[in-house]
Order: sequence, then C-alpha cells, then structure tokens
Amino acid sequence: MDEIEKAQRALCSRFGAAWVAAPGHLKIGVARNVTSALVPLHGLRHPPEGDTCGWYLWAGEGGIPSADPEFFVPLHVEHLRSWRPEALKFLGLPPGWRFLTDGAHIDVWEDPSLLLTTR
Repeated sequence: MDEIEKAQRALCSRFGAAWVAAPGHLKIGVARNVTSALVPLHGLRHPPEGDTCGWYLWAGEGGIPSADPEFFVPLHVEHLRSWRPEALKFLGLPPGWRFLTDGAHIDVWEDPSLLLTTR
C-alpha cells in the first residue's frame, strides 16, 4: 500500500466512509481553475462510468460548478499529482460523497443525490 492509499484510507475511516479506489489510469472531470491556488477546493463523486472514476473537482467560491459543458476537462487521476496534489487524499471516498477544503479546514459529507442524478 502506498502513501496516497494510506492517506485515503485514513480519511475514509475518519469520516466513516468505505474506501473505493480511484485508479490512476481512470479519468476525472477537473475544472481548469484547479491548477490555480484558488480555494476552497470542491470535489464530488458520481458512480464510475466507462473510463472515469466519477470524480469532479473545481476551485473557488460557490459550491455549484458551472453548467458550461466545457467547464470540466478530462484528466487521468495520475496527473492530478501535478495539478493539485492535496486533492489525492480525498479520492478514496466512495461515490455519493463530497469534500470541501481550503487547506486548513476539511469538510467531508455524504450526498446520496449524487447516486441518483446524471452528469
């Protein structure tokens, strides 16, 4: 088990969530602003589909991502390390979960509506 998986498992345990892998070869939807220092960092996980692991990440104020169909771009999980490495510890949360962090504060919660909606 590598350090990232250990951190993911610890975070899942802390919040009472099952650990679900987000393999590096799968894709996430990520907003381009994730490469900036904008906070907070938002993430939500839908059920995996095709070659995706279900994660969507964006940064900045406002808890709702843009409805613009080009807001999210595909990114392999393994490349998130160079975009926003601090997000990696959250990617073990299962589908139906969200997170919000500004680096100092972490908020993680279950959102069952993510399991019912389409992207």
